[in-house]
Amino acid sequence: MTTFKSLQHSHIDTILPMMQDFYAIDGYPIDVEVSRKLFEEFIADEKLGRAWLIYFNDEIVGYVILTFIFSFEYKGTIAFLDELYLNEKSRGKGIGKQVLDFIHKEALLLSLKIIYLEVEGHNEMAQKLYLSKDFVVHNRKLMKLVPKPL
Repeated sequence: MTTFKSLQHSHIDTILPMMQDFYAIDGYPIDVEVSRKLFEEFIADEKLGRAWLIYFNDEIVGYVILTFIFSFEYKGTIAFLDELYLNEKSRGKGIGKQVLDFIHKEALLLSLKIIYLEVEGHNEMAQKLYLSKDFVVHNRKLMKLVPKPL
């Protein structure tokens, strides 16, 4: 059975190693102390979003994070599914679908207008999961800017 617990300060030391494992999949850098401070800030301000630990048969198997954005285009608060991580032994068992069902219900409770996410091009398993749960490929390109002094 899959259950979810809202992330609390006492869970930060539990989630950080999973985040390191998640980032290692694609070789993303991570500074654990910076991430620790970010979690403290995130947990302290509900306007930033929500995060949950994912349990399967009472064992922690991953985590999911929604971050919030205010959008005039969508007439209110939207979310970015910032991270969804399941440990390797928990993948391919239907847990991801249950996580997305949970997120869908939470989105309705939180009156979110839309949920965006990004997925690595090579991660076909995740793409299939999201498509199976009614996510669609957006017709816009995701772009980014890292602000630097001019």
